[in-house]
Amino acid sequence: MDKATLFQEISHALVEFEVEKVAELAEETIQQNIPAYETITEGLVTGMKEVSRLYEEEEYFLPEVLMCSDAFNAGLDVVNPHLDKNSLEKPIKIVIGVVEGDTHDIGKNLVRILSGASGFEVYDLGRDVPLNQFIDKAEEVESDMICMSTLMTTTMDGMKTVIDRLKERNIRDKYKVLIGGGPISQTFCDKIGADLYANDASSAVRKAKELMGRA
Repeated sequence: MDKATLFQEISHALVEFEVEKVAELAEETIQQNIPAYETITEGLVTGMKEVSRLYEEEEYFLPEVLMCSDAFNAGLDVVNPHLDKNSLEKPIKIVIGVVEGDTHDIGKNLVRILSGASGFEVYDLGRDVPLNQFIDKAEEVESDMICMSTLMTTTMDGMKTVIDRLKERNIRDKYKVLIGGGPISQTFCDKIGADLYANDASSAVRKAKELMGRA
C-alpha cells in the first residue's frame, strides 16, 4: 500500500471508529519509514477534520466524536515515539474551562477533544472555574489562548471580569480570548472585548487556528 493510500485508509478508519485498524495502519507507516509527522497531519488530523465536519452538520454527535477521538489517540500512541521533534510546529497552547458558577461542560469537553486532536496543547480547568484561575494557569503554562464557556446567563459576566483582570494586570495583549456557550453571541463578544466567539466546538477550533495563523 503506498503512502497516499495508507493516509486515506487511516482517515477512513478513524471516521468509522475502527480503533484497532487505525493502530495497525499507523504501525504500517512506521514499517514503511514514513515520517510520523506526515502520518499525523495527513492521516490522523485529516480524519479528525472530517469528524469535525460531520459534527458541525449534525451527522455525528458526542458519542461518535468520543469514539473517533479514541481512534485518533490509538494512532497517535503508535507514531508519537517516532516523531522528529524538530519537524513539529510549536503547538498552540490553550487554557479552557467553564466559568465560575456553571457546571455544564459538554460543549467545553467537545472543544477540548477536537482541539487536542488538532494538535493543540490543552490545559483543561474543568467546570465552575474560579475566574482568577484562568489567568493564573495561562501565566503558568505561557498559554496562547484563554477559552471560556457557559450555558447560563447569570455567569456570562464572569467572562468580562476575566478580561478586565487581564487589563488590570497589563497582560491583556498576551492572550487571545475565545468565548462560547448557549447564551453567548457575537454582540456579547464585541461588548466585552473578547477576541473570538464560536457557536460550536468545530468552529471554535477552526477559528482559533485561523487566529493563530495555523488554518
